[in-house]
Amino acid sequence: MTGLGTTASVALTGMEGHVVEVQAQLAASVPGFTLVGLPDAALAESRDRVRAAVLSSGIAWPQRKITVNLSPASLRKSGTGFDLAVAVAVLAGAGVVPHHGLERVVHLAELGLDGRLQPVRGVLPAVAAAVAGGCGDVVVSAADAAEARLVPGATVHEAVHLADVVRLHGGALDRGHDVVAVPRVRAEVPRRPVGDLQDVVGQSEARMALEVAAAGGHHLLMIGPPGAGKTMLAARLPGILPDLTEAEAVEVTGVHSVAGTFDPGGGLLQRPPFEDPHHTATPSSIVGGGTGLARPGAVSRAHRGVLFLDEAPEFAPRVLQTLRQPLEAGELVLHRSGGATRYPARFQLVLAANPCPCGMASTNAGLECTCTPTARRRYVGRLSGPLLDRVDLQVHLAGLTRAERVLGGRGEPSAVVAERVRDARAAARERWAGTGWSTNVELPGPWVRGRLRGQPGVLAQVERQIDAGDLSMRGADRLLRVAWTVADLDGREAPTTADVDAAMMFRTGERRG
Repeated sequence: MTGLGTTASVALTGMEGHVVEVQAQLAASVPGFTLVGLPDAALAESRDRVRAAVLSSGIAWPQRKITVNLSPASLRKSGTGFDLAVAVAVLAGAGVVPHHGLERVVHLAELGLDGRLQPVRGVLPAVAAAVAGGCGDVVVSAADAAEARLVPGATVHEAVHLADVVRLHGGALDRGHDVVAVPRVRAEVPRRPVGDLQDVVGQSEARMALEVAAAGGHHLLMIGPPGAGKTMLAARLPGILPDLTEAEAVEVTGVHSVAGTFDPGGGLLQRPPFEDPHHTATPSSIVGGGTGLARPGAVSRAHRGVLFLDEAPEFAPRVLQTLRQPLEAGELVLHRSGGATRYPARFQLVLAANPCPCGMASTNAGLECTCTPTARRRYVGRLSGPLLDRVDLQVHLAGLTRAERVLGGRGEPSAVVAERVRDARAAARERWAGTGWSTNVELPGPWVRGRLRGQPGVLAQVERQIDAGDLSMRGADRLLRVAWTVADLDGREAPTTADVDAAMMFRTGERRG
C-alpha cells in the first residue's frame, strides 16, 4: 500500500521566493527516509528533526519507505524552514492528517526535537511569495505570526507545536501537549539615537551639504580634523530624511527579515535604516556573504537609508572597492557555491575622513601635523579616484574656533530642515512622475544633459571642466544631478548657472566661472 501526501513551502533565493511543492510517498518496503530535490546540509538534517518531532507529538512513526521530494527539483533549497512542510506531508501520506486542500497551504517553520515550532528568517518575503503564487493560507510558528501578518492577502495560522498543526488540519491526537511559544532570538544590533542637527556647533557649509544630500539622495564625503563634527553630522542624516513609502517599507523590511535583524513587534520599518560598520569590517560583512547562499551585508541592510563609513581611509582597500558596483547599480548580485543571490542596495554613502593620519593637517596651518608628505599622500590615496568619482558632495570641515566652542551657537533643528527636504523631494517626485525615478540621484546622465541643453550657459561651465580634465563624464552627470537638487531646495523648476556653480563648489571645494 502506497500513501502520498502533498503540501507547500517557500524557497528563498536572496529576496526572491519560490513556492515549493513538498511531496511525501510512503511505500510498503524496507523502512527508510530519503529527501531529494537539491536540499542543503541543514535541510537534509530535517529527516532526524521531523522523526523526533512526530514521535514527541504522540504519533507513531510510519514504518515504511518514505521518499520526500521538493519540487521543482532543479531549484536549490536551503535552511530549516522546510521542516514543518516535510512533517505535514509525511503525516498526510500516513493518513494522520486529511489530504484535502493541503497542497495549497504553505508551511514555514523549523521543528525542535520536542515538536515545538521554531522561528525562521525571511518570513516576510517568503509569505509575500506564497501569496503571489496563489497560496494565501500560511502556517508559521507563533513567534513569526506578527511578521507574517504584515503581508496583505495572507491568511496566517500560528502554532506552537506540531500537534497544533495536526489538529489545525483535522487530524486527531490521543493526548495534548502543555507547551509555550519559544521567544524569537534576533541578531539585532543596538542603534545609536538619531539626535538633532541643532546639537552640531557651527559647520554651516557641511550642514548645507547634508541638506542637499538628503534632498536628492546624494553621496557625501566629509574631510576634517578630529572633533569637527563629522560623525555627529552623519548620524543626524537619517533624522532629516523623509519616511519610507509603503513599497519601500515592505522592501526594506524584507531585507532585514532575511538578515534576521527585524523586530515584527513594531510593524513595517518606516524610517530609513542607518548602518555604521567598524573600519575592521571584512568585505563579506559589508556586501554580504556566507556559505551556500549569501546573506545580506551592511550595504543591503542600509537599503533606502544611510551607510556611514567613519574613518573611511582606515577601511581595507578591498572593502572600499566593493562599494563601486552597488553605488552604480543600486543592487548586489552575490555568487556563492550554492548559487547567486540578488539583494537591493540603493543607499546613501557617507564617508568621513581626517586630512592625514594624525588628523592635524588642516589645523593651525598644518603646523601641528606630524605626518610626512608621503604618509599624507598614502592616507588620502586609500580613497581611490573611481570611488570618489561616485561621491556627489565633498566638503572640508574646519576645526571649531574658540568662540564657537565657548558660545556654542546652534543652527536650525532637524525638524525644520526635514520639512525643506520633504518639499524638495515632493517637487522632484512630481516632476519625474511616470518615469520610474523618485529622486534626482536616479536620473540617467544622457537624460539630464538632454533636459538642460536648452538652458543657456548651464552646460558650458561643466563642459569646460571636462575639457580641462577636472571632471569625468560620470562626475559631470553627478554634478548636474546635484544642481537639480539645489534648484528643488530653492523652489526653481530647473537649474540655473548659479545652481551649477553651487554644485561645482560642493564637488570641488571652489567656485568656477
